[in-house]
Amino acid sequence: MDNLMHYLKFTLACFFVLVSQWAYALDPDKLLPPEQAFKVSAVATADGNVKVSWLIADGYYLYRKKISFSSKTDSVIIEQADLPAGEMKKDPNFGDMQIYRHAAESLLTLKRPVTALTFSLLIKHQGCSDLGLCYPPQQTLLQIDLPAIKTPQSSGSFNPLDQLSKGLNLGLQLFSDKLLPAEEAFQFFASVKDGQTLNLQWRIADGYYLYREKFELQLSATTDTQLLSYEIPHGIAKYDEAFGDVELLYNNLSIDVPLARSKVTEQNITLIAKFQGCAERGVCYPPMQQSVTLLLPAISTAAISDTAGPAKKTDSEQDLIVASLQQDSFFLTLLSFLGFGLLLAFTPCVFPMIPILSGIIVGQGKDITHRKAFFLSLSFVLASAITYTLFGVLAALFGSNLQATFQAPWVIYLFSGIFVALSLSMFGFYNFELPKSLQSRLHNASDHHRDGSFIGAALMGIFSSLIVGPCVAAPLAAALMYIGQTGDVILGGSALFVMGFGMGIPLLIIGASAGSLLPKAGHWLNASKSVFGVIMLAVAVWMLERVIAPEVTMLFWAMLCIIPAIYLRVLDPLPEVDSGWHKLWKGFGVILFAYGLFILLGLSAGSSNPLLPLKGLSPGLSSSQQETPIKFKRVVSLSELNQQLQIASAQGKWVMLDFYADWCISCKEMEAYTLSNPEVKQALSGFVILQADVTANNEQEKALLKAYNLIGPPAILFFNPEQQEQSAARVIGYQKADEFLQHLSQFN
Repeated sequence: MDNLMHYLKFTLACFFVLVSQWAYALDPDKLLPPEQAFKVSAVATADGNVKVSWLIADGYYLYRKKISFSSKTDSVIIEQADLPAGEMKKDPNFGDMQIYRHAAESLLTLKRPVTALTFSLLIKHQGCSDLGLCYPPQQTLLQIDLPAIKTPQSSGSFNPLDQLSKGLNLGLQLFSDKLLPAEEAFQFFASVKDGQTLNLQWRIADGYYLYREKFELQLSATTDTQLLSYEIPHGIAKYDEAFGDVELLYNNLSIDVPLARSKVTEQNITLIAKFQGCAERGVCYPPMQQSVTLLLPAISTAAISDTAGPAKKTDSEQDLIVASLQQDSFFLTLLSFLGFGLLLAFTPCVFPMIPILSGIIVGQGKDITHRKAFFLSLSFVLASAITYTLFGVLAALFGSNLQATFQAPWVIYLFSGIFVALSLSMFGFYNFELPKSLQSRLHNASDHHRDGSFIGAALMGIFSSLIVGPCVAAPLAAALMYIGQTGDVILGGSALFVMGFGMGIPLLIIGASAGSLLPKAGHWLNASKSVFGVIMLAVAVWMLERVIAPEVTMLFWAMLCIIPAIYLRVLDPLPEVDSGWHKLWKGFGVILFAYGLFILLGLSAGSSNPLLPLKGLSPGLSSSQQETPIKFKRVVSLSELNQQLQIASAQGKWVMLDFYADWCISCKEMEAYTLSNPEVKQALSGFVILQADVTANNEQEKALLKAYNLIGPPAILFFNPEQQEQSAARVIGYQKADEFLQHLSQFN
C-alpha cells in the first residue's frame, strides 16, 4: 500500500511540477518586493564598529553564502564579518546551503580612523521565497555615522597608585554605569490606535534584548473589553542555557493588539504588560511588569456586531474544506473529493454532459457494445477530468478563471452551431464520416480505433468541461484556494482530478449499461437517434441562453417543445386499431405540445423563465406577493464598489455583493429561486444590495475578482458598516432559499 501511495504521488508530481514551476515563475504579483522581503539596516556600535541586521518576512529566506560586504569609504577597511550559522537547506540550484529565516545579524570589525566619520557600506545578499521563486542578487548602499574612538591618554611617567585608581574606576563602570536600569534598557510605550486596537512599543537599548517567549499581556479588572489574538514579530534564534531554544528581539518592537468590546461608550482600561530581557554581556534582568491606563473612545454599534458576528460562524464552507486539505491524509482527502464530485454530478453546471455523451453513444449505431460504450464514456470522463484539473491548477496559480475565457459570445455561438449540426446528423440529414484515406489508415493501425470515436469522445469531454460547466462550487473554490495559498499542486491537483472523475461516474454508468438500455438496430434505433437529436438541440438552446435575449430563448424552447410534438403526431387522430405504444407516445406528445403553448403564453405575458412560464399570471396574487426578482445596484469596478461601500457606511448599513455572470447557470438559479424568495428579500431589506456582473471577463471585472481572491462566480460577499468584508460569511456556489435564510440569521 505504501509503495502504491509513493508511486501515485510521484506520478502526480511529474504531471503537475512543470505547470507549477512555470506558473509561479510567471506570477510575481504574489511575491513581496525584495526590499520588503529582506529589510536590511545597519547601526554603529559603541566601540566604533558596525552591526548589520536583516528582518526577513515569513515565507522567505536568505542564503548565508550569498551575503557580502564592501567598504566604499577609502579610509575604512572591513577586517572581519561575523555571520552566525544558519539552518541547513537542500537547495535544487546550489546544493546544501545555510539559510536565515525571520532575522539575521552580522558584526563587522573595522579598521578605521579614530575620528568620527560617515561610512559608506555596500551590502550584497540574495534570497528566495518558499513559493519557489528566487530573487536576483540585491545591493544596498547604507550611510552610517561612526562615532569617534576614545583612546587612553598616556602620561610621561608610570604611577602605580594612578593605575590602581583607574582599574577600580573601570571595575565600577562595568557593574554600574554600563548596566542601564530596566526602565531605560527596555522603554515601554502604549497608545490607543483606534477604538478597537492598541499599539504597544518597546525601545530596546543597544546591547540589550528581550525574549520573545516572555511576553504576556492582560487587562486588569474589566469584563467589557477583551484582548484578541496578536502576533509578536520573530527574532534571532538562539539556544539559552536558562530557557533553552528562544528568540531574541533587538532595537525597536511594535505590536498591534486588537480588542473585543461589548460597550459602545468610551471607557478606561488598565493594561498589564509582562516581559523579560538581558544585556549582551551576560547580565539578565528579573521579569518586569508595567501597567498603563488608557482611554478607549466611543465606537459604533456595528463595530461591536463585527467582533461578535463572526464568532457565530468562524469559517465558511470552503475554509473548512481547505482546513481538511491541510490536515487529512492523502487518501482520505481524495476520497472526500470523490464524494464532492458525485454530489456535483447532478448540478445544472454538470448535468448537461449526460445527454452530450448519450448522443455520442447512440451515434455509434448498431455497432455499439457494452465494452465500446464504456470506453467511450471513459475517454470522455478522463479527458474532462484532466482538463478540469489543468485549468483549475492554472486558475489557482494565476488567480483567474481560465474557463471564463471560453464564455465569449463567438465561442458560445460556435459550439451551439456544432450541437445543431450534430442533431441534424441524428435526424438523418447527413452522416459525419472521416475521409476514406484516413479511415483506411486508422483501420490498419487498430481495429479498436478505426473510426476515431474515442478521440472524438475525448475532444467532446475537453470542450464540455470548458464550455458547459465553468461555475464555481465550494469544493472547487476550496481546492483552488489551497493551491493558491500553499503552492501544493500535487495534493490540490489530485483533489481536482478525483472530483472531476467523481462528476463523471454517472457517465461511466451510462456507458457500462448502454448495451442494454439503448436500442441496437431497426426502427427503435432510428427513433432513439431522433430523441437524442432533440436533446442535442436542447443543449444548443441551453448554451445560447447565456448570450441571447431571454425572449428569444423562450421562443426557442417553445419551438423545441411544439415541433417534436407534431412529429409525434399529436395533431393526427389515432387509427381505429392501434397499439398501446402509439397511444403512450401521443400522450407524451400532448404534454410536450401543451407545455410549448404555455411557454408561448408566458412569453406574450413577459415571462422569461421557461421552467415557470406562467409565473405571475395568477389574478389572485398582487405584485407584492409574487416572487419578483431582487433589485441590484450594479458595480463594474473597484472604485465604484468602494464608493458604494462608503455610502452604505455613512448610512450604517451592511452590504451584500453578488458576483454574477450570464454564462453561470448557478448564478441564474440563485437569482431566480433564492434571491427572489419573499422571505429572503425581507431578510435583506436592511442591506444595500450590489451586483458585480463579470460576464464580459474584462480587465475591470478580473480586478474585482482578484481583489477578493475569487476564481469566478457564483459568490456572495458581505461587508459590515465599517466597509470590512466578512470572509467567514462568504457564500460560494448555489444555496437553496431556506439554507440562505439560515445563513443570513447570523447578521440579526
